[in-house]
Amino acid sequence: MTCILVTGSSRGIGAAIRQQLESRGSHVIGHGSAAHDEATIGADLTEPTAPQMLWQEALERAGGEIDVLVNNAGLFAASPLDSSDIEWLDAWEDTLRINLTSAAQLSRFAVRHWRERGKPGRIVHVASRAGHRGDSPAHWHYAAAKGGMLALHKTIARAYAGDGICSFAITPGFTDTAMAGDYLASRGGPGLLADIPLGRVAEPEEIARIAVFCALDAPESMTGATIDANGASYVR
Repeated sequence: MTCILVTGSSRGIGAAIRQQLESRGSHVIGHGSAAHDEATIGADLTEPTAPQMLWQEALERAGGEIDVLVNNAGLFAASPLDSSDIEWLDAWEDTLRINLTSAAQLSRFAVRHWRERGKPGRIVHVASRAGHRGDSPAHWHYAAAKGGMLALHKTIARAYAGDGICSFAITPGFTDTAMAGDYLASRGGPGLLADIPLGRVAEPEEIARIAVFCALDAPESMTGATIDANGASYVR
């Protein structure tokens, strides 16, 4: 049975990923800022020590072997340019710690785990269209974090493919989740759809299907790939 750690699995895309992985027979260890059920580990990823504690507890629950890491946890909160210096900096640091630094820490633990055991492994990074094209003036931090995640993903893919360690990234555009809802409303709601040729935002289940493919089915030769899912709102 494939054992998979999914961060940010309590809602939205993460919850859909978890559900679909479990339907495929995987043993999923979930994560949330708080433990809302027995299968979920609570960890506040704004705390520097939280990723290590999360990884160690996940390993214990997995019986010492984790096969796949899905870096999905994210924070999407506006930080206006005219905020006070300390408010702007606090928002920057919290967003980068949750969206990028904790993902890097967990990826490091995972790569070391697989290399020490001489076993293959997979990392799936849920990044964002913002990592390619940027975001709104109130979301510098979010775009920077997701751009950093894409660079992290590419580096891991190139560095460890020879060890059988694969890295995949997904870059959704707007997705119908609680995290994106406030942003959609603040940017004009339905009017924002004019920028999406598909005419609608993605459903969490759509992004989850891509993540599950990367975690379980994608051929090794796809390592390093970034898969866009944005309704053609950004085409590379």
